[in-house]
Amino acid sequence: MIPVDAHRATVAALMPAARRVRMRLAEAAGRALADDLRAPISLPPFTNSSMDGYAVRAAEVHSGVTLPVAEDIPAGRTDALVLAPGTAHRIMTGAPLPVGADAIVPVEATSGQGFDATHVCFTGDASAGQFVRRAGSDIEAGEVALERGTVIGPAQVGLAAALGVPTVSVLAPLRVLVLSTGSELVTPGEPLSPGQIYESNSVMLAAAIRAAGADAESLRFVPDDVAHLRRVLGERLDAGDVDLVITSGGVSAGAYEVVKEAFTGGFADVDFVKVAMQPGMPQGAGHIVTPGRRRVPVVTLPGNPVSSLVSFEVFVREPLRAALGLPARRPRRTAVLAAGVQSIPGKRQFLRGALTSTDGNDSVIAVGGHGSHFLRWMASADCLIDIAPEVEEVVAGATVTVVPLAD
Repeated sequence: MIPVDAHRATVAALMPAARRVRMRLAEAAGRALADDLRAPISLPPFTNSSMDGYAVRAAEVHSGVTLPVAEDIPAGRTDALVLAPGTAHRIMTGAPLPVGADAIVPVEATSGQGFDATHVCFTGDASAGQFVRRAGSDIEAGEVALERGTVIGPAQVGLAAALGVPTVSVLAPLRVLVLSTGSELVTPGEPLSPGQIYESNSVMLAAAIRAAGADAESLRFVPDDVAHLRRVLGERLDAGDVDLVITSGGVSAGAYEVVKEAFTGGFADVDFVKVAMQPGMPQGAGHIVTPGRRRVPVVTLPGNPVSSLVSFEVFVREPLRAALGLPARRPRRTAVLAAGVQSIPGKRQFLRGALTSTDGNDSVIAVGGHGSHFLRWMASADCLIDIAPEVEEVVAGATVTVVPLAD
């Protein structure tokens, strides 16, 4: 058996580079910028008021001084105005400062004669620059507004929109095809016959892929027929719109392991290995060679539901997000084990756990058993407890490493 980190490196090396695409700004949230975004204009684009009040010459304003109001300047007024000496302009937040003005006196610093009065009386002094937003004080035209690799969130969308940028260059989501095989599998909603089970892995993995930031498509699972699998998959991949294939099931050591049989010879170049971990020992990684001679990366995961999802977390999620330019590694943390656990010697354990935080102190308890079919307990877990392969027992009160599963 090979170590977990060795197989993780193999999978990471397979991950294709993401394509650069231009996306409408409104659709680019959650993507990483493929190039620096330079400001096409300055922000603010013109000097303006940060308060509702009066545009004045600061030197003319003192307590008790009254000035005539010569103009009204609402936000959006576009004609150029000049403040004559000895006058004030009524001005709203965001409106352009008239030429000659160097300060804004807010309404609250006047005598209360009414904001619509023809004259204004000031109750104090003014200083040059007060409540004035200078053009370019946020960012100058030509500056890098957002660096390459920045993940676009609400604030980044707001900045780009304020700069008048309608589209951005981003790393496109990888297109992942999920294949789950098995003649015993039935689509949820259809009746079950004896010996059949509902297919859950493809929808589960597709959800995990989308949560990681990629696009997922589930190929309707096929019977345990090697020739049929090769034909259906080859035709689908030759369409050219799949970057990565993830399979679930058919990779262990028994008979009727259709994925292992199909991904041999000229159709695929896949190494099937046993990884020293539990759950998820049987793994595979390599390339499918299509009839059209495309080489498409493929990662084969075990078929037991818990093994499949844990394997995705351990091997696929991090390099997939890294390829998309997104924060890749889930943050590790430590917690106190609430109840002791046994571990299988020689295998790195990824136990399902439930975290509790009290006054800043984290504790964790393993939920469910070691069985790879305990999907209910996987659904109840919010973290994985990572136990080294040389450890056979961890007692209550010991400190362990946990990997939270929340995005």
